[in-house]
Amino acid sequence: MADKARESPLKRTLINLVPPATLVFVVLSWMLLPRSITESEWSLVVASAAITFFVLGLEQVLERHKSWRLNRKEFATDLFYVILMATAISWAAQTFADQPLVSLKESLGIATPWVLAMPFLLQVALVVFLIEFGQYWMHRLMHDWYPAWLTHAPHHHITQLNAMKGAVGNPIELFLISLSVIALFDFDTVALFCGINVLSVISVFAHANVRSDPPVFYSYVFTTIRHHSLHHTALSYEDTRCNYGNSLILLDRIFGTYREGESEIVGQDERRRLTIYEQFLFPFQPLIQKYNAKRSKSASADT
Repeated sequence: MADKARESPLKRTLINLVPPATLVFVVLSWMLLPRSITESEWSLVVASAAITFFVLGLEQVLERHKSWRLNRKEFATDLFYVILMATAISWAAQTFADQPLVSLKESLGIATPWVLAMPFLLQVALVVFLIEFGQYWMHRLMHDWYPAWLTHAPHHHITQLNAMKGAVGNPIELFLISLSVIALFDFDTVALFCGINVLSVISVFAHANVRSDPPVFYSYVFTTIRHHSLHHTALSYEDTRCNYGNSLILLDRIFGTYREGESEIVGQDERRRLTIYEQFLFPFQPLIQKYNAKRSKSASADT
C-alpha cells in the first residue's frame, strides 16, 4: 500500500469514508426512489450489480494489495459465481427454503403485523440482523464441523480478495449460507430489499481490494476488509477460526470470536487456486479418495 503513505490526511479520510458513504447512499436510494421502481425484484438485481461493479472500479484506482490485482481469469471465474448465486442458488433457496417456510407460516397462522408497523429503518436493521445472525452461526459451524467445512473450504482456497469473491464457493455452501428465517416475517417489500442490499454492500467491501479503512463508528459494527482478510489468512486453518461475520463483525465481538489484524497472504493448502470443477467436487473428495484407494487395492490383489 505504497500509495497510502503518500496520501494527504484529508484524502485518506475521504477514502476511509467511502464504504459508510456508499451504505448511506444505498439506504437513502431505497427510501426515496418511487415504489414503482423499488418494489420490483429487478431493482435488487440491478442495485447489487451496480454496487459490485462500482467497487470493482474502486479497486482500479484505490488498490490495497498488488498481489490481489484482478486478472482476466480471476474475473471470469468470479463472474461465473456471481451469476450462479443470482440464478441457480437464489432459485434453490427460494424453492427449498423460503417457500416451504411461507407455507408453514400460513398453515400455523403466524402473523407479524408489528414488523410492518416498525419504521422503515428499523425494518431494514431487523432484516440485516436476522439474515446475518443465521449466516454467522452457519459460517461458524462450517469451521467447527468437518463435513460442513468440506463445503466451505473451497471458499478459503481463493488466493486473493476482490469485490466478487464473496460469491465464490461450492454450490452446497452457497445454498446453506443463503438460508434464513426471513420468510417467517411480514416485512415491507422495499425494506426487505434494502436490507438485503445493505448486506451486499458491506460484504462486497469486506472482500474488496480497496485501501479503505473505515472509521470506528463503521468498523465496530460492520465487517471490513481488514477483519475478513484475517479470516482468510494463509497462516493455518486454526487462524481462520475468527471474524465469522460476513457483514456484522459486531456478532464476533459479542460471541468472543473477534480478532484484530489483517493478512495480505490468503488461501489454504499450499495456496493452490482451485478450478470451478475442483470447487464443485471438493466436498466429495474423501469419498472419491476412498473409492480410488479401494479400486487400487482390488487391482493390486488381481495382479
